[in-house]
Amino acid sequence: MLKADPFRWRCLLALQSLQLPQGYIGAGFLRNCIWDSLLPEHRSNFTHSSPLNDIDVIYFDVKDTSKETERLLETQLSRRVPEANWQVRNQARMHLKHGHAAYKNCEEALSYWIERETCVAVRLTDEGKCDILAPYGIDANFSGTLSINPQYPRPSVFRQRVNDKGWLTLWPFLTLSG
Repeated sequence: MLKADPFRWRCLLALQSLQLPQGYIGAGFLRNCIWDSLLPEHRSNFTHSSPLNDIDVIYFDVKDTSKETERLLETQLSRRVPEANWQVRNQARMHLKHGHAAYKNCEEALSYWIERETCVAVRLTDEGKCDILAPYGIDANFSGTLSINPQYPRPSVFRQRVNDKGWLTLWPFLTLSG
């Protein structure tokens, strides 16, 4: 699916070129791609993808947790794929935003995101294969469910995001779970 989407593939190549420690593109980048593939009009021929508000890049570097570095990385990615709205966040500092103990790696940080289906990320290996990071697996994404993160449940935030993002309109087959 990702190879069939030229925009997403260019984004993955741009990220790969930076060689960030534990560098992945997360959230809607992969989640939406999977959900798009479940739409009846996409099952036989993937013709277009749903719009992405941003491209969420995560990485893990305890030696440099500055926001300035994140902005520099966003600039570098924008030079490679200017039509993307890059948002780069070093997960080595994101525990502070949520009042958690320091995360050990990107996978642990990802495990705290709002929806279980959003806790997914992907990067290209040196061999050009997709490496998926998914602390809860990706079966729920292919099942068409949308559920609260079991590790860090925030029902009001979950409901607000479902409404604000219009997921049930874009993907009417989705069922709320949990």
